Amino acid sequence: MKSRIPKVLHPLCGRSMLGHVLAAAGELDPQHMVVVAGHGREQVGAEAVRYAPDAAVVVQDRQAGTGHAVRMVIEALGVMPGVVLVTYGDMPLLRGQTLAALVREHAAAGNAVTVLTARPGPADFGRIVRDGRGALVEIVEYADATPEQRAIDEVNSGCYAFDGARLADAVKRVATSNAQGQEYLTDVVAILRGDGHPVGAVLASDPGETVLSGPEAVNSDSGSPASVR
Repeated sequence: MKSRIPKVLHPLCGRSMLGHVLAAAGELDPQHMVVVAGHGREQVGAEAVRYAPDAAVVVQDRQAGTGHAVRMVIEALGVMPGVVLVTYGDMPLLRGQTLAALVREHAAAGNAVTVLTARPGPADFGRIVRDGRGALVEIVEYADATPEQRAIDEVNSGCYAFDGARLADAVKRVATSNAQGQEYLTDVVAILRGDGHPVGAVLASDPGETVLSGPEAVNSDSGSPASVR
């Protein structure tokens, strides 16, 4: 963003982008709030506790992917039972009611993970791959997708509702054999499905809510919050 200010701290309508995200997550009245901070960790941490005084701030020393960010949280704080909601610190348009709908669907379906998707979505977001019956099979990152997969118009927003215990087990098994050599949280979907657990997806009613800010938004972990119910 051509700025020394950490991306998630840029102001938007009187509040930082991170502030908007924490406010939306706070509408679900989570038992715990966690923010993963990488670049500008001191500033990001201070902004996080400004909006969520009881939030825990976990440092991600190296930008090694969204799966790595979540793994750092679990290693720092332990297994989080219940529903774990994961979202991005640079997704300021996402509403609390959309996150609440994701959590409701996740609980009603008894899923191990439920993904918030969008259609149509940004060109370079991960693709939602479904089987012939329409069931979610996996998420394929754009950089690793085939031409046929890139033609899919349903994309991953990056927001998830997880079963906390199953997330803790699966995220340890995420590999780095991909185009970016990173730990993708998206891989957890296929891992959980392979373990025989139910997985699902909820389509956002307004795809504009899932827009990320900034030129490097797709790879950003800085200021990624997780709320635990």
